[in-house]
Amino acid sequence: MTAHERTARTAAADELCREAYAASAGPATGVALVAVGGYGRGELAPHSDLDVVLVHEDAVDLGELGSSLWYPLWDSGRRLDHSVRSMGEVVDAAADLRVALGLLDVRHLAGDPGLTLRLRTTMLADWRRQARTRLPELKAMTRKRHDVTGELAHASVPDVKEAEGGLRDAGVLKAIEASWLVDASTPALEAARLMLLDVRDEVQQIAGRPSDRIAPEMWGPLAERLDLPDAEAAQRHVRSLGRRIAHLSRLAWRRTDAVTTLARGEKGRRTPALERIAPGIALSRGEVVLDAGTKPAEDPTLLLRAAAEAASRDAVLAPTTAARLVREGAPLPVPWPAAARDALVRLLASGPGLLPVWETLDEIDGIETFLPEWEQIRLLPHASAIHRFTVDRHVVETCAEAGALIRTVRRPDLLLVAALLHDIGKGSLHDHSVAGEPVARKIVARMGFTDLDAEVVASLVRWHLLLADLATTRDPDDPATTTELLSHVPDAASLDLLRALTEADARATSAQAWTTWRASLVDRLVLRADTALGAEASPVPPVETIPVPDVVRRDPDAVSVTVEPHGIGATVTVVAADRVGLLADVAGGLAALRVPVHAARAWAQVDAEGEWGVSSWEVPDAYLDATKVRDRIRRVVEGSQQLPDLPERPEGELPPIVEVRPDASRASLVLEIRTSDRPGVVHRVLTTLARLGLTVASAHVSTLGPQAVDVFYVQEDGGVRPTEERAAAAAHAVRTALGG
Repeated sequence: MTAHERTARTAAADELCREAYAASAGPATGVALVAVGGYGRGELAPHSDLDVVLVHEDAVDLGELGSSLWYPLWDSGRRLDHSVRSMGEVVDAAADLRVALGLLDVRHLAGDPGLTLRLRTTMLADWRRQARTRLPELKAMTRKRHDVTGELAHASVPDVKEAEGGLRDAGVLKAIEASWLVDASTPALEAARLMLLDVRDEVQQIAGRPSDRIAPEMWGPLAERLDLPDAEAAQRHVRSLGRRIAHLSRLAWRRTDAVTTLARGEKGRRTPALERIAPGIALSRGEVVLDAGTKPAEDPTLLLRAAAEAASRDAVLAPTTAARLVREGAPLPVPWPAAARDALVRLLASGPGLLPVWETLDEIDGIETFLPEWEQIRLLPHASAIHRFTVDRHVVETCAEAGALIRTVRRPDLLLVAALLHDIGKGSLHDHSVAGEPVARKIVARMGFTDLDAEVVASLVRWHLLLADLATTRDPDDPATTTELLSHVPDAASLDLLRALTEADARATSAQAWTTWRASLVDRLVLRADTALGAEASPVPPVETIPVPDVVRRDPDAVSVTVEPHGIGATVTVVAADRVGLLADVAGGLAALRVPVHAARAWAQVDAEGEWGVSSWEVPDAYLDATKVRDRIRRVVEGSQQLPDLPERPEGELPPIVEVRPDASRASLVLEIRTSDRPGVVHRVLTTLARLGLTVASAHVSTLGPQAVDVFYVQEDGGVRPTEERAAAAAHAVRTALGG
C-alpha cells in the first residue's frame, strides 16, 4: 500500500461523508462535519473507522440531522465512530487529554467551513496556552503505554501503532510541535511515519482485519509486499523506523522538560548561554554543542569526546552538532590517539546516559566513523527468544551493565571494550564467538591498545560464553571443570574480567538469564579457579632514572618543576629531596590549580649525594605554567594554600575498593585502590598515608575511563615494610577518607 493509495482511500471516504451530509440536507451555516484523530491526518487504513464529529453552534437545533446523516454511512459498509457535539461541548470534552489530542487534527469535511476553522483555532490556542501543564500529563500517559506495549524496535510481536516508536508516538510528537515550545517534527520523522503507515496497511491486508501487531509468521509475507529481500530485511526495516521515531521522541521529551523547567531569567535570552566544559565543547540548555570557534576538521577526537561529555553528564548530544562532526570531522588516525581511546571508555561507562547518546550517533551514522564493523550487527534480530533486544541494543545494554561492575576488575577499560565487542561476530555464518575473536583483535589494535591488551579482549570475546556454560552444564566442584576453564583463562585478572563480562551479558539478555542460582554456580566455579591460580603478585612497573637538577642538590627545600606539552596535554615532572608527605604536597599543588590527573608515577632515586623523590604527572592542560605549579606546592608545604574539598560521592555511585595485596612485594605494603575519578582523590589518599607516618616508595596512578586505579608501594619511614596491623589500619583510613 502506497501513500498515493492511502490518499485515494481517504479522498473516497471524504467524498462519501460529503454526499451523506448533502443527502441529509444539513444547513450551510452553524453546522460542520469534521474528521478527527488518525482519519483527520489522512492515515485511513484498510480496516480503520471513519472517526467523525458533527459540530454545531450552541444555539442551532439539529433536529433529525444526526440520524439522517449516519444512515448513509452505515449503509456504505464503512466502520463508523461518530458523535454529535455543540461547540461548547467539544471544548469541555477537550479536558480529556485523549480527546484534546484528536481535536488538534480537526479537518473539514462538509457544512460550515468557518465553524471548522473556529473549532481548530480554539483547540490549538487552548493547547498552546495549557501546554506547560498538559505536556507532563501527556508524557505520563505515553510512558504508561510504553510500559504495556514495549518498543517497536525490540518487541518480539511489535505493535506498529501503540508501541514505543510507533504511529501513536509520531502523533504525540506532532502534539508537542503544536505547543510551540520545542521543534519536535522533522523531515526524518515525517518520512518514518509515512513508511510506517505503509507497513500498517500491509499488516492489515495480511491479517484481513484491523490489527497493528506483527506476528512472527508475518515477516515473510510482509517482506514480499514491501519488496524486501527476506523476513530479516523486513524486521530491520520496520525496527529501524520504530527506533528512529523512539529516538526523536526521547529527544523531544528531553527538550520539552528543559523548556518547562527553564529558569525565569533564562526564558528571555535570545542566545542560549554557553558553558565551556572541555576543549572545543560547551553545554547549552542541557545539550552538548561545539564551543565558539571550534573547527571539527582540526581534531579527530572531537566526536568521541563530545559524546563522552554528553553521556557522562546525562545530557543531550545535540543532533545538529553530531551531524556536523560526522560531516566535517577529521578521520581518526590509526592507531587512535589516547584521547580518543579514553573518550570511548568514558562513553561506554556512562551508565544511563549511554543509550540516548549512542542512539544519536547511530541515527547520524556516526558510529561507523570509529567502528565500521557496527553495521553488521545493527538492528540484527537475535535468534533466541530469550533476548529482550536486537543484537546492537543488547551490546549497548551490556556496556551499561558492565559499567556497574568496573570496581570488580583491575582493567575496567578492557571490560568495557570487550562488552562492546563481545557479539561483533554475529550476523556471520559461523559461531559468533569464533568469528568475533579476530575482528575484536583487529579493532582493539586499531584503537591503539597494546598487543597484550588486544589479546585479552580477543580472548574475552572468544570465550565470553564459557564460564556460564561450564557453571550450568558441568559440576563446578569437579577439578576437571576448573581445569577446562583455566585452559582458556591464563590469570586472575583475566578471570575477573570474564566473570564481570559474563554477568553483564546475562543481565542485558533478560531477567531469566541471570538468576541468583546461576550467579551462585558461576561464583563457585570462579572461587575454585581463583584457588587453583593462587595468589598473584602485582609486578612493579619499571621506572626511569632522570637527572636531578642542580638547584635541588644545592637546596634541600627546593622543588624542581618542568612541564612538557604533548598532543593531548602535558607531562609535569617534579623532583625534590625525598621526605614523608612530598608526594601529597605535589598532588595538593595540582589540586589547588584544579588540574585533573590522568596518570602519575612516583619513585625514589638514590645516588651518592642523597635520596630524591621523583614524580611524573600526566595532565590534560598543555598550557600549564611550571612556575604556578611550583608556587602552589610551596604554599601547600607552608600551610597557606586552601585546598578544594573532595566532592562527595554521589548517591548510588559504587563505593571505593581499597585492597591490601600482601604477596605483591616483600619490601613494601601494596595498596590497590579503585574508585571514581574525582578531583583530589590522589591528594586525599597521599595525605592520609602521610598522616599515618607512611612514605610512598612507588606510586602508579592511572585513570581508566571513569575509574581511577591507583597502586601505592608504602613503607614505614626508614624503608621498613609495615606490619599487618598497620596495613589494615592504612587501608581502613584510606577507605574512610574516600567516603567508603
